[in-house]
Amino acid sequence: MSEQHSRHEPEEPADEVGRARPGARAPWEPERSATPRSGASPWQDRLRTQLRFSGHTASIPIVPAPEKPEAGPSVPRVLDLALRTGELLLASGEGGEDVEAAMLGITDAYGLERCQPNVTFVAITLSYQPSLVEPPVTGERVVRRRAVDYTRLDEAHQLVEAITRSELTLEEAYHRLADIRRNRHPYPRPLLLLSAGLIAAFASVMVGGGPIVAVAACVAALIGERLAQLLAERGVPEFYQFVLASMPAAAITVVMIKLGAGINPYAVVTGGLFALLPGRALVAAVQDGLTGFYITAAARLLEVFYLIVGIIVGISIVLYIGDQVGVKFTVEGTFNLNGNPRFVQLLAAGAVSLTFAVLVQVRRVLLPMAAAGGAVGWAVFQVLREAGAAPVLATAVATGLLGLLGQLLARWHGTSALPYVIPAIGPMLPGSAMYQGMLGLALGHTDSGWRSLVNAASLALALAAGVNVGSEAARFVLPSPPPRTGREMRPASKRTRGF
Repeated sequence: MSEQHSRHEPEEPADEVGRARPGARAPWEPERSATPRSGASPWQDRLRTQLRFSGHTASIPIVPAPEKPEAGPSVPRVLDLALRTGELLLASGEGGEDVEAAMLGITDAYGLERCQPNVTFVAITLSYQPSLVEPPVTGERVVRRRAVDYTRLDEAHQLVEAITRSELTLEEAYHRLADIRRNRHPYPRPLLLLSAGLIAAFASVMVGGGPIVAVAACVAALIGERLAQLLAERGVPEFYQFVLASMPAAAITVVMIKLGAGINPYAVVTGGLFALLPGRALVAAVQDGLTGFYITAAARLLEVFYLIVGIIVGISIVLYIGDQVGVKFTVEGTFNLNGNPRFVQLLAAGAVSLTFAVLVQVRRVLLPMAAAGGAVGWAVFQVLREAGAAPVLATAVATGLLGLLGQLLARWHGTSALPYVIPAIGPMLPGSAMYQGMLGLALGHTDSGWRSLVNAASLALALAAGVNVGSEAARFVLPSPPPRTGREMRPASKRTRGF
């Protein structure tokens, strides 16, 4: 990661930084109200409210600031802690609004109330200006590596919670953040590799595959995942990793059709798609777009686009080669939700979410919740489909329910909602529609191919939007942030987004 750059160096040694006590403030800061700033509602919702409605920066006094006494918060150190925490959250897939809320919660807890955060897809900036007659202190960090580890994300949220509750000094918070970064991943690499294969196996069962198809899908996903790891170890861009990772499933499908195995080989490549589709990045992109972080949302969507194009390229190459050697493909009948009994599909959906949770490094204690969430979401989707609802509507309603439940559980435990929500939506990723679209294009059926791809895109957006709607609905269930009173009541600053 790049170094943080500050326009000012710390004037006080690190051990002279004051503890973030309830009501603590820098001596030159305006007096605050005795109203507690945390405990009445989660810090995410309290700070989201400041970001969205009342302006997240206090008004800067026009008069010259008074002389600062010797003791006071080390401004660059506080900014650096907030930036490093925000970097960890953003790299783990957290939305831009929650990253800003976390940084503001940290700076506010240590007495810096007039901070301006700015979050984009690759960079985080945080600026503090004590008054109009003093120059601002600005820090920046660049996010270059994005490692998915929801255990680490959970610990980072708990760190922010402890800071906003005034439980840690600045140095204690630094040490705890360092411990979070040094912590080992909860699952070994062989188990993560096996999880990718099991996702494909259980997903193939969901779309009508039998035991032989499940084994073939698992083997194909294991080969693809290992090939992608080899490219990643050599620094090859992620686009080419997805191209290569998608080929084994398509190749096994071609071989099974050529040999006339008498089974549904299309479920092999469909199951492989479930293990590759970037659902986590898509959810984050839609969330950022709906909350006004358009630059970050556009960057995330572009990332999703390139990864999906890589998958399409890899599978299309193999399907084209198969067509040239005489393999006869059919677009119709490649996907059958009725191929297995309902309870088998339900168990497979729960297993997909369980293995997905292992792949994104969810804490062990949350694995049963992930499996239950996947089964519940799939059951709701199936009930709505049998009632005649369109796939897009059924997907949106099911994921909206998962988003609501995930947010409520996350707020109850004081952590992020991603470990609860992202694994649970795995069974509803549009793998079948995407495969039908790619197959249609590879066989020259342009119209039907593009229709299937548009349908896949609609399902993906419905999935992501449903998660966001459910998350927002949780705000109506949770208690509202406490109102500001006394000297804390300040006129809202002009908003920088939307006007």
